[in-house]
Amino acid sequence: MQTATLSAIGDGMDPGFGVYVHWPFCAAKCPYCDFNSHVRHQPVDQPRFVAAFLKEMEEVRELSGPRTVTSVFMGGGTPSLMEPSTVDAILQGIARHWHVPDGIEITMEANPSSVEATRFHGYRAAGVNRVSLGVQALNDRDLKFLGRLHNVEDALKAIRLAREIFPRMSFDLIYARPNQTVEEWEHELKEAVSYAVDHLSLYQLTIEEGTPFYGLQKAGKLIVPDGEQSAVLYEATQDITAAIGMPAYEVSNHARPGAESRHNLTYWRYGDYAGIGPGAHGRLGIGNGKIATSTERKPEEWLRLVETHGHGMIERESLDLEAQSDELLLMGLRLKEGVDLARWQTLSGRDPDPEREQFLIDHGFIERLGNSRLRCTPAGMLILDAVVADLACP
Repeated sequence: MQTATLSAIGDGMDPGFGVYVHWPFCAAKCPYCDFNSHVRHQPVDQPRFVAAFLKEMEEVRELSGPRTVTSVFMGGGTPSLMEPSTVDAILQGIARHWHVPDGIEITMEANPSSVEATRFHGYRAAGVNRVSLGVQALNDRDLKFLGRLHNVEDALKAIRLAREIFPRMSFDLIYARPNQTVEEWEHELKEAVSYAVDHLSLYQLTIEEGTPFYGLQKAGKLIVPDGEQSAVLYEATQDITAAIGMPAYEVSNHARPGAESRHNLTYWRYGDYAGIGPGAHGRLGIGNGKIATSTERKPEEWLRLVETHGHGMIERESLDLEAQSDELLLMGLRLKEGVDLARWQTLSGRDPDPEREQFLIDHGFIERLGNSRLRCTPAGMLILDAVVADLACP
């Protein structure tokens, strides 16, 4: 299966329609993770979960109507714990419910500790053409600190396999780790690019409430870089990746030209997407409106709901135009390309407040791209939430 480029999909700015499938199980819970992931010490009944995924697709298809899929993303959790037959059944189900053109981007997240050559070949045969590896660090000390089950040797093995088997590969790294210097981070980034990766997701370590790291930080046993040092590391990240040919196209995502994540662009361009599985979220255009969907997070309870009611959705919220315009701004300003002003004005029914806009422009936080688009500057990205709040306020 050949992978479509952005230009092959359309004008490159079409938000598209994505399908997200959430596999909620992990071999272990990382101490920084607040995602919907769960450890089970008994084998997961994969055929039973497949049947539930397919059943929930029927309900979501009723809501979405006929659509042409532009990307599929299997996230988690650790989707690479799925058997290839499970992945194949899920992808076949998507193709039965929506139109899936040949060559669209089909991404699967994988952890290096769960990578096997036979599984990777099986995923590729099922239709996966892009893999996103949760590498997180390229030294054993920090991998141990982050609670990862793999070491650098495992990570490099997974990277080599992915490079051989899949047309496209991305991997994640976490920075702003305790005592990390700019020089160390620069070396790590250059090493990452040397592995012929075409996309990097680079996330600052954030301490989320309810995680083990949160408890350690509250007890004074975990010290991470402060805001100023984190900003220095962020700015260095932008400079280094631009210099090595993988500039940022979104706050935390970097790619060689044409290798941007088609699925994530659907989110950031505020397109529609179906959310399937425990804890999955969706945004579906219905007529001139849009609804937000979310499903039960606990896997076994989600399974019970699907088997009893045909789906595990616990929320279907109609979004009014104001809510849609706010979400468009929140997502679009994350992108280097910025926000389509005409689309935002249509949803919000107004122009940006001229005084607020000029204040943000004068202070170097936003800029206009002609008369059609508005985007954050690198300085504005550092205070993105504040910029969004200022512009969204009527």
